[in-house]
Amino acid sequence: MNSTDPPSKNIMAIMHAHSRNGDLIRINDLLLTVSLCTGAHWPQTTIQATPQPVLISVSIPYDIRHTASTDDLSHSINYATLSNEIRDLVSSGSFKSLDDLSSRIYSALSASSLKAHPGIHQLHLKVIQTKAPLHCREVGLESIANILPAGQWEVVNVKHFLDDLTCPTIIGINPAERLEKQVVKIRITISSEKPELVAGQWLDFRALIRHLYEEVYKSHFLTLEALTSFVAHQTLLTLWNSASQSNKNELTVNVAVAKPSALVFASSSEVEVTRSFRDYPGQFDQHTQGVMDDASSSVESSISSSSLTKVALALGSNLGDRFHNIELALRLLEAPENLITRSKFEPGEGALTASIVDTSFLYETAPMYVTDQPSFVNCACIIETNIPPVTLLNFMKKIESTVGRVPSIRNGPRAVDLDILFYGTSRIDTRLLGERDNLDNLTGQLVVPHPRLGEREFVLRPLHDMIPDFVHPVYKQTIGTLLNELTIPTDEPPMQKVIPFPRYPLSPGSKSDFSITSVPSTHLHWTIPPDASMKFRTKAKPKTHIMATLNATPDSFSDGSKHNTLTAALSYAQESVASGSTIIDVGGYSTRPGAAFVSVEDEINRVVPVVKAIRQAGPTDDASSLNSQINERVRDTPISVDTFRWEVAEASIKAGANCINDVYAFTGPSYLPSTDAEVTEADVYMAGMKRVARDLAVPVILMHSRGDAGQNKDYRMYDYAGRDATVVEGVRIELGEKVDRIVKGKGGIRRWFVIADPGLGFSKTLEGNLEVLRNAEAIVDDVVVGQGHSRKRNPLSGYPTLIGPSRKFFLGVILAQGEHGRETIPKDRSWATATAVVCAVQQGATVVRVHDTKEMADVVRVADALWR
Repeated sequence: MNSTDPPSKNIMAIMHAHSRNGDLIRINDLLLTVSLCTGAHWPQTTIQATPQPVLISVSIPYDIRHTASTDDLSHSINYATLSNEIRDLVSSGSFKSLDDLSSRIYSALSASSLKAHPGIHQLHLKVIQTKAPLHCREVGLESIANILPAGQWEVVNVKHFLDDLTCPTIIGINPAERLEKQVVKIRITISSEKPELVAGQWLDFRALIRHLYEEVYKSHFLTLEALTSFVAHQTLLTLWNSASQSNKNELTVNVAVAKPSALVFASSSEVEVTRSFRDYPGQFDQHTQGVMDDASSSVESSISSSSLTKVALALGSNLGDRFHNIELALRLLEAPENLITRSKFEPGEGALTASIVDTSFLYETAPMYVTDQPSFVNCACIIETNIPPVTLLNFMKKIESTVGRVPSIRNGPRAVDLDILFYGTSRIDTRLLGERDNLDNLTGQLVVPHPRLGEREFVLRPLHDMIPDFVHPVYKQTIGTLLNELTIPTDEPPMQKVIPFPRYPLSPGSKSDFSITSVPSTHLHWTIPPDASMKFRTKAKPKTHIMATLNATPDSFSDGSKHNTLTAALSYAQESVASGSTIIDVGGYSTRPGAAFVSVEDEINRVVPVVKAIRQAGPTDDASSLNSQINERVRDTPISVDTFRWEVAEASIKAGANCINDVYAFTGPSYLPSTDAEVTEADVYMAGMKRVARDLAVPVILMHSRGDAGQNKDYRMYDYAGRDATVVEGVRIELGEKVDRIVKGKGGIRRWFVIADPGLGFSKTLEGNLEVLRNAEAIVDDVVVGQGHSRKRNPLSGYPTLIGPSRKFFLGVILAQGEHGRETIPKDRSWATATAVVCAVQQGATVVRVHDTKEMADVVRVADALWR
């Protein structure tokens, strides 16, 4: 606001309304030296008056027609006399503020020369301090007062303003604008519906300017709209917490923020907003100074809202059965009725809900801050909820208590720990304004986004699994950028992905105390080789797991009828475990092209007895100590059930299996269902398998396939990916879409339970199988897939993989080629399988699925020594 600017339009309107014909007499910009206690350009250690240049303007509504017709000044106002009276007042002493100066000018003028003019009923005053506190060009006050009889006056309009508060900040969407701060200029006008110029209403310009400068300086907004709204909110926040503002609810702020560097051929771009406390319902409470810092947190004031907010939560555990603790906490999170007392809410309001719609991978991490404690298991999840932020915090504390957390030292051991990382894009801080300069007072308070999020890999990495492109509401950087810029010591142990296997069958009488399904205890867990970005930080070399293939069928392509008796099946399990197998895959329905149909009942009758026999692995004819040890290991070895039917999976797991291996990835054998019946059938498979896997909390191996293993081998639609990448791209997109359906959304299974199988030998040509095998690691790379508008992050990014090359037909095709080629049956392809297994290990496979476990165990040991 320039000193020569006329009064604002609304001020002018009020002035004209009180002048019969709009006549005004003015004194513009009377420059005086005023002794101001709050006027120093630089901060002072003591409050003392200092001389300051001040411009004073006076406007008086007055009918000048008589003076004009007579050309006689005696009928008008002598502005020289007014100027002298103002000058005499200013020179007579010091003033505490611009408000004090304005008040005393009104008193002086209404009690002196203006008394001689009974037609004067109103006075407009504008005072501007041209040397404002640091960083601001000028501050001032505009006001209007009604002149009353006997020299009294009454203020009817007051506006405080500051002009050209100049501050450098990160602002803009262009990459270059994210690297260097640029100047913005801020104008603010503060109006009151109940204006006064008494001491209780004086505005501390210096405190407001300093607070705004500090907040804008450290901000990183993308848009001018967001920055302007932020400045308006921060202005209201300062006014609310100011002891000098008693009429808080009547205040309105108008904020304009200009960006001079935005446009080459314009002086600036600018956004202007007007806000009041009424624009932030529920955030400003008359009993507390703690406020929520964003309008979106108004959900706190209306818990009956039907709208759902996406909230990011972090979970960690390092006491007891860590995996069980986290799973129990997640299930309680989706059942708020168990822990939130309904009587606290008004009758008729909608139910409070929380649904997990995405999860991260699960990580084992070294403890941070307090290092003398067990390792943590950490993860994150996204929920959709209508639970207000503070209520959600209290709900989570009840979950911690229920699962078994006992409050101890901060950052110390706990059965489970839950934190709110993001609540939509809200900025929330329930602490008093004066208590926000450190992070030592967070107990019982809510600060969102989580204030230590940016320094914790064990928080950023799980978030990156789910929302790498989410922009932090404060830092204005994506989660991916924050993770990439995080400084991690090279000697710090890396976070290791882990896959927990539950213990089944459940012990008799196991049941939940709440309205949730029972959570199994943990049998064991696997550690996954670190991602390429973390390999340099560890000397640990997780070994490749070996899955023994036990087909309890009469017609499997490789070993049909070989293990379809309990004795033979158990013998194979013992041999496999003795050789080094770490999981046994039991199947009762051959996926060989042309295999006979098997009913659900028959498949259960084939698989479940084998699972029970392995779990009960009793004595054999050899009662030696070695055999007893092997039987004990057999009983403790995880079992996966190779099935695409939820009924078989459920029966097998309850009998003792720990994992599901589905060659159709939960969609059933129909490829690209087209009829309503086929679509319905595929949906039934998906719903049933998701329910079983989620309720029973078991890992799942999801394979890429296209129906019949010998059909649908055309991947030309992915030719855009380039040579030796077409089939890999197809696997990423097709299997990735299924995995997203299984992991994301309500009822999804945990991301950490998923193992991706690219489906060697299923709906792929010889060249396609070789492409997948030699590029298996690329299938789960963190890259962009698709083309055009369908481009997106690889949905299989980061998943552990299973590679199953054993005895496959494509190996036989290779062996039959060339001058010395030979025809082979599946059991003759062991050497060829060995080569493929070495490649799988080199490509980072978590598991290799084989038939000849003794021989392949030797191969894996050597390959691990070479590549892990």
